[in-house]
Amino acid sequence: MNLRGRNKVSAEFNMSSMTDIVFLLLVFFLLTSPAITPNALDLLLPKAQGKTTSVQRASVSITKDGNYYVDEEQVTQASIESVLKSKLEGEFEPTIILRAEEGVPIEDAVLVMDIANQNGYKLVLAVRPK
Repeated sequence: MNLRGRNKVSAEFNMSSMTDIVFLLLVFFLLTSPAITPNALDLLLPKAQGKTTSVQRASVSITKDGNYYVDEEQVTQASIESVLKSKLEGEFEPTIILRAEEGVPIEDAVLVMDIANQNGYKLVLAVRPK
């Protein structure tokens, strides 16, 4: 007498479909990740308490009137880069602290950020404590 059932269920699981899905997700995220932040400037933003972990090497201040100061020395917009290069020459991790007064046009702050990005300087944006 044959007691075996006619319907045999296979206990095997085919992983090929699962690996295809994982591979497609991996390709999707690899292709879309550069589109999230194209050409972003690296900024080290301090916490609201105003303390930073970076050592200050140079300070750039921008007033509402459009005046630029590098370490309390007034400079012109065209000479900011040359003054920063001379002050930060030979430093191990050159760091700039950007202090922009409220109401300063964003173009003025972006100018200093671009100079820091082009020369490989770290940039810390100073904020007012809460």
